[in-house]
Amino acid sequence: MGWASGLVVFFLLWWLTFFAVLPIGTQPNPDGDSATGWRGVPERPRMLRKVAITTLVACVLWLGFYVLEESDWLSFRSGWLALPEK
Repeated sequence: MGWASGLVVFFLLWWLTFFAVLPIGTQPNPDGDSATGWRGVPERPRMLRKVAITTLVACVLWLGFYVLEESDWLSFRSGWLALPEK
């Protein structure tokens, strides 16, 4: 895997992880707007903490992907996943 494809995979894993981590620990505003009833964004979203958790989890997932991709355990060139020869 080259550096560009590794960066793309990391970005995709980070973004997917970010949306998975985003709702954790959020509480909506209990009072809400008196006119519409909409409770809006959380009072304390703690975005820096969520970005740090997302980065840590994405690094672990990327490392697992890298090890799996570089190993011969999952290969389309040899083994049971190999394409049939013509």
